[in-house]
Formats: sequence, structure tokens, C-alpha cells
Amino acid sequence: MANITIQKVETRKDLKRFIEFHYDLYKGNEYDAPVLYSDDKKTLSPDKNAAFEFCQAEYYLAWKDGKVVGRVAAIINNKANAKWNRKVVRFGWIDFIDDIEVSTALLDAVAKYGKEHGMNELVGPLGFTDMDPEGMLIWGFDQLGTMATIYNYPYYPEHLERIGGFEKDNDYVEFKVFIPKEVPEKLAKISNMIEKRYNLHVKQLTKQDVFKGGYGKRIFALLNECMKDLYSFAELTERQIDQYVDMYLPLADLNLINVIEDWSVEPHKLVGVGITLPSLSKALQKCHKGRLWPFGWWHLLRAIKWHKTNIVDLYLVGVLPEYRKKGANALLFSDLIPKYVSYGFEWGETNVEMESNSNVQGQWNFFDHEMHKRRRCYKKNI
Repeated sequence: MANITIQKVETRKDLKRFIEFHYDLYKGNEYDAPVLYSDDKKTLSPDKNAAFEFCQAEYYLAWKDGKVVGRVAAIINNKANAKWNRKVVRFGWIDFIDDIEVSTALLDAVAKYGKEHGMNELVGPLGFTDMDPEGMLIWGFDQLGTMATIYNYPYYPEHLERIGGFEKDNDYVEFKVFIPKEVPEKLAKISNMIEKRYNLHVKQLTKQDVFKGGYGKRIFALLNECMKDLYSFAELTERQIDQYVDMYLPLADLNLINVIEDWSVEPHKLVGVGITLPSLSKALQKCHKGRLWPFGWWHLLRAIKWHKTNIVDLYLVGVLPEYRKKGANALLFSDLIPKYVSYGFEWGETNVEMESNSNVQGQWNFFDHEMHKRRRCYKKNI
């Protein structure tokens, strides 16, 4: 590997190269949905990302023949490590050309960083938290990616197999869920029964509710409770919750976000939430190197405001475990389906779901659906 140089990212210029490498590597790819440059910059900046209260990280660039040929982030989430009793260094934001020496050098750099900080496992791809994209695509390379997930070339997992020592730590699956022209009869009956029997009701949020009524914070506090036992999850802090409320909700179409409340108690208890949004994948592909200017903003506006897409992203769906058993998820989709139909959505894209999470996957049985992607988090002893 004499001609491969690994450089630590230390300057703003380095960070710009780090972020832009993905856009260059995937230029013209019809399946990749690149994130906005500004969002990546915030996430990777210690002074902007609240996760750095309990995380530490370094970023690396791989150079060959005077060109950047790869990148990777080394992340230690001390909070998650303490919760799950592991000593893990995560690798994320990993991209590389089809050169085994490059991928090996990048992962060696992460392993070295981990060992220097007392870690004994290398795991990824993972971000700082579960709110970051995670899992390497291992099947479904001919499917359109989403804003919330990683797209990668087929040679990525082939490299990890060739490097050796890596094994499966966790697999995620994703589904394409076809939108019916009306609420399925069985779903409607279950929803009506649940409302009457358990006094559960859907609330349509307003901006007043979200930003002044406290629902924004309550939604993410609820997700903390719903996701607490999922793979690698560490509960969001108050500062993180404030950050995500400000990041995701100001431009959201609140018609596509609903919550379930239990009216049998006072004050009404928040027990479920469905955060869905028009797919931004095609719009993001038209943003030059992830920038809103000069014309990227227009493509995003068309998707967000005028729903110029036939896909809806089922971004975050969460119901407290004790209410899942009562079938509360049915209420969310009975309310959302007529809105999807009116917007012209033809199918929904689920977020990543653990392959072992049969409770979550069971909610798609009301609809025609197909599993169309699988992704993997790998682990390796170091």
C-alpha cells in the first residue's frame, strides 16, 4: 500500500473534500440519493452536532496518485457503548473506489483509532446515532435510495468479505408498500374498534402544536421510548431533541404527520407517531453536489410543497409497546392513506427495520408489499 496515503481531516478544506467525495464518486448514479451538503457539514461538525456531548470522532481521506480515492469516519459513541456493554469503534461515511488496498487502508485507520482509545470491536457502517444512516446495502442495488439511508456500489460488501475478519452484526430490511385506493376494510374495522374500546384518537398537528405546544419535543421523547431496545440505540438528549425538532419539522408537511393520543387519561398521553414525507430522492439528485443553490431549492420545493413525486417515505413510525399490542398502528395508517391517495402517492418506502423485528414488519400485512432491500452492519475484532 505504498502508494495509498491516509490523511486525517483537520481543516475546513479537508472537510469539504471529505463531504464532496461522495458526490464525485456517485455522479450520475440513478439510485443514489445524496444528502444535502449543509446537513452533512452540520452532522460532522463538533460545534453543530449535539451528539458530540457523548461521542468522539476522526475523519480520514485516502489519497492515491494525487487524488482522493476514499473516505471514512471513525466514531466512538461512549453512551451506546456503556448501554450495550461493548467497546466499539464505528465506521461510517465510508466510500471508496473499487480498489481493495484503498478500502483496507481506510478500515485499518479506523481500527487503529479504536485501539488507541481502548476499543476492541470495529462495527459499521453506523453514524453517531440512530438518526444517521446506517447499514451497508448488500441487496437491492437497482432500487432508488432514500434521504435517510445509505446507497453503495455492489463492490463495497465484496471488499469487506475479501478483507476478512468481518461478520454480520445486524441486518436491516426495507419494504416497498403499495398504497391502496382506499382504506382496507379490515384496517378500517380495527381502527374503529380501537377508538371505541381503548379511547385512542388521532390528532392532526398544527405548527402551533409542534413549536409552541411542545409536541415537537414530545414526539422525539416518545421515539426514545419506542426505540430504546433496538440495535445500537442510545437515547437522545434534550439538546439532540431540540436539534432534530429544528432540523426536520419546520419544512415538514404536517398533513403527513400524525400522532395517537390516549384520551382515557388526563392530560392526554402521546402513545404513537407517524412521520412521513414526500420522497426527496429525485430532487436531491438534482442538487449539484448537495447544494440548494442555484436550482436545488426549486426541486426540493416541488417535492415538499407540491408533492411532485409518486413515492412517500415512511420516515419514522413509532408506537409504545403496550399500545402496539392493542393495534394502535392501524389508526395511523387509516388516517394517512386518504391523504396519500389525494397527493397521488403510489407506494411508500419504509425506513430500515431490523430483520428480527416482526412486530414492526407485521404492520405491512394490511397492504400489498415486497421486501426490496437488505443492508448489513458488520463487526470485526481488533
